[in-house]
Amino acid sequence: MGVEEIVLLNADDEAVGTAPKAASHHKDTPYHLAFSCYVVDTEGRVLITRRALDKRTFPGVWTGSCCGHPGPGEKLRDAVLRRLRDELGMPDAELTPVLPRFQYRAVAADGTVENERCPVVRATVPADTAVRPNPAEVEQAEWWTWDRCLELAGRPESSPWYRLQLAELAPLGAPLDWPDAGPGGLPPAIGW
Repeated sequence: MGVEEIVLLNADDEAVGTAPKAASHHKDTPYHLAFSCYVVDTEGRVLITRRALDKRTFPGVWTGSCCGHPGPGEKLRDAVLRRLRDELGMPDAELTPVLPRFQYRAVAADGTVENERCPVVRATVPADTAVRPNPAEVEQAEWWTWDRCLELAGRPESSPWYRLQLAELAPLGAPLDWPDAGPGGLPPAIGW
C-alpha cells in the first residue's frame, strides 16, 4: 500500500491537488477534505470511540464513530465504508449525509492543526452489529444513549470537532430522526 494522500481544497471547496496525509498535518495544515461518521443502531444507540493513544493527532480523545480522508477520486460513500471496515470491522451500513456543509479548524495540544471540510454522515446498522475496533485507530468503542453523547459534548475529553458537530446535530433530534440532507450540499471536490 502506498502513501495515503489527502485532497487539498481551495476556498470554494474545489479540489486543487493532493498531498501525503502524514506530512500534511502540522501547525500550518492546509485546508483539505475529510469526513466524520456516526454509527447508529436500529435502537437509537450511537457508537462512540476513543482514539488510539498513539495516534499522532488528538490521541485518546472521545469522538464520533469514525473519521477519515477520502482519497483522490474516491466518492464519500466509498470512503466512509472503507473506514468503517478499517477502523471498526463493520462490513456494511446504510449511509445518510446529515451535515454535508460542516467544516472546522482545531488546534491540538502539540500545536498540530486540523483544517477540514468535513461532511458528517450517519451509518445505520442493525442492533446486533459486531464491532471489532482496530487497535491502531481505536482505544475503546462503546454504544451510548443519545443523552450520554450530548453530555460528552460538554466535557474537555471530547474532540473539538465532536463538540462542534454535536452543536449542529442536537437540534436535529434523536439520531434515527436526523433528516437526510442529500448530497447537494457536499463540496464540489467529492461525489456521493
